[in-house]
Amino acid sequence: MQARKVSESRCEMTEIVLPNDTNPLGNCMGGRVMHLIDIAAAIAARRHARTICVTAAVDDIVFHEPVPMGSVLVLKASVNLACRTSMEVGVRVEMESLQSGKRHYCAKAYLTFVALDETGRPTQVPKLESETDDDRRRVKAAQKRREARLARRKKRT
Repeated sequence: MQARKVSESRCEMTEIVLPNDTNPLGNCMGGRVMHLIDIAAAIAARRHARTICVTAAVDDIVFHEPVPMGSVLVLKASVNLACRTSMEVGVRVEMESLQSGKRHYCAKAYLTFVALDETGRPTQVPKLESETDDDRRRVKAAQKRREARLARRKKRT
């Protein structure tokens, strides 16, 4: 199986925050942002694995700034680490003001996906080929997060 470049998995989605997406304060509900994060991450995982991928875990979702109604959410996702049958996908969420055109970093998340074959069983994914120093930095950070995930799982059993 041939390795795939990080750039082959990249996904960028945009979504406008409408009244139905907001809480009583007029900001986008966290659950709506989480839903969009999962979609962007699933697209990146599928682009890498080229098969069905399911969410296995969500490590961190960190909200830095509220997103008011009328803003545009810009979600950027890519595979950070590819293991045997699983992948870590990082998602960066930015809020864009349509009035000023400025973007602000508002959330991030790390999700683990498992690739499945036609029968629904885990299947091997291609290795990940880092192209830039930033890609290599993300791989190292993802490996540390994976080690922490596995240690937490081991403690629970």
